[in-house]
Amino acid sequence: MAQPHHFIRMKRHNLLYGRVPKAANSSIKAALCRLLSEMPPKGTKTTSDRFWQHETNQETELITLRRARGYRLNHFSFSFVRNPFDRLVAAYNNKVIENEEPPLPMLNMGITHGMTFNAFLDTLIETPFKNYDVHILPQKQLLCIGNQLVPQFVGRVEQINEHWAELRNVLLRRGIEVMESLPQKNVRRSDRSGLQSYFANDALIDKAMQIYGDDVQLFYNDVPVDHLIQNAPLPSIDPVHSHRLQISNWLRRHGLWS
Repeated sequence: MAQPHHFIRMKRHNLLYGRVPKAANSSIKAALCRLLSEMPPKGTKTTSDRFWQHETNQETELITLRRARGYRLNHFSFSFVRNPFDRLVAAYNNKVIENEEPPLPMLNMGITHGMTFNAFLDTLIETPFKNYDVHILPQKQLLCIGNQLVPQFVGRVEQINEHWAELRNVLLRRGIEVMESLPQKNVRRSDRSGLQSYFANDALIDKAMQIYGDDVQLFYNDVPVDHLIQNAPLPSIDPVHSHRLQISNWLRRHGLWS
């Protein structure tokens, strides 16, 4: 079953970060480490759940999506999302192809090392979301309760420099100073045009849309699907700012929802 505690709560700063694996997650956690009163010892695995739950002198904890929603009145919450097709391929390459054995939750789903991308998609379609590994769980499942977006700010990885700068300004107004630019962590695939070979026909695209169609609709509705598969630069768009608004309201305001 996917891990239920997706949010990091930074108690001293009244700050929540909704973690989306394969969406600059390691880089953002590295930046958040700088907000701790004591830097972790050299060699500490700051990407691990154990670190954020048990090794920060009780300055942080991991909480569920529902608990994060309960903190909205007195905490600021943020997250970043990624082109769903790009995120899917990144997870497939890292967890299914590069690793000698996929993580246990993927093994429990029936995913095996070296399986074809088509077979991988078929396995995802056949598996209920409640049994997904967190690295492939749709971003809507990580950040939304029904149609309510829990984080108050959602940036896009494809525009991370601009959106991180805007987030930094928002946090500065709250007395929280984060790094000016994110450190580069876990950057693997350098060929940014490498998605077409994975989605070589409409059947493969349709399978991916069965799983991640909500992510496309909610976070990338301004971009045609073929453009997402080309992994080309995206048009400029503001981050999602959710002030007790449902996602549909934000989409309508940007002319992305009829």
